[in-house]
Amino acid sequence: MASIKENLENVTAQLPSGVRLVAVSKFHPVEELAEAYEAGQRLFGENRAQELIAKAPQLPDDIRWHFIGHLQKNKVRAIMPHVSVIESVDSVKLLELIEKEAARIDRKVDVLLQLHVAQEETKSGFSVEELLEAGENGLLTCYDHVRVCGLMAMASLTDDMEQVAQEFDLVRRTYLILKDGCFDDCAEFFELSMGMSDDWQVAVKYGATLVRIGTAIFGPRSY
Repeated sequence: MASIKENLENVTAQLPSGVRLVAVSKFHPVEELAEAYEAGQRLFGENRAQELIAKAPQLPDDIRWHFIGHLQKNKVRAIMPHVSVIESVDSVKLLELIEKEAARIDRKVDVLLQLHVAQEETKSGFSVEELLEAGENGLLTCYDHVRVCGLMAMASLTDDMEQVAQEFDLVRRTYLILKDGCFDDCAEFFELSMGMSDDWQVAVKYGATLVRIGTAIFGPRSY
């Protein structure tokens, strides 16, 4: 079985220039993250607040932690000192709360707006209509301690890559509307986080700048 280092090298060798890897480390122990760190990985993605809070102090300070799971409002304060990017902002109310908690500790935090394009109702996120309406009403750009840097999305869990491609294309088109609209003078609005172990190659074709890959690097979850 290949090592974590070998898996990382295999994945990163396939990534086009300008596409960065977020190593999804949920349910994997600190020792495995440390192995990935020693191999050069610096972006890690966690789905659960408690796991992020527990792991961050045990690992080097130059890791950039991406929170990629559904973020409960009562967990925002706890992750704020550790997280570099919150990828899963799925409502204006959550955006407003992140602003409040970032201001409380006098820091800026980068966020991505989660767009719901998958067929599964269990997935979170703005609908296309909700997101565009929020942009038109000035609700996405009025923050001093939050930088909205782009969009995040998950495609449907399916073997139909044509459907996956259509969903990623919808994300790209929505991003371009926002980029040309309420974010037209915002240089930091440039990220598209989409694509996981089974579909990241498709995501890259539709403009992904971040891919979130776990199983292909760490193998099946450890606990």
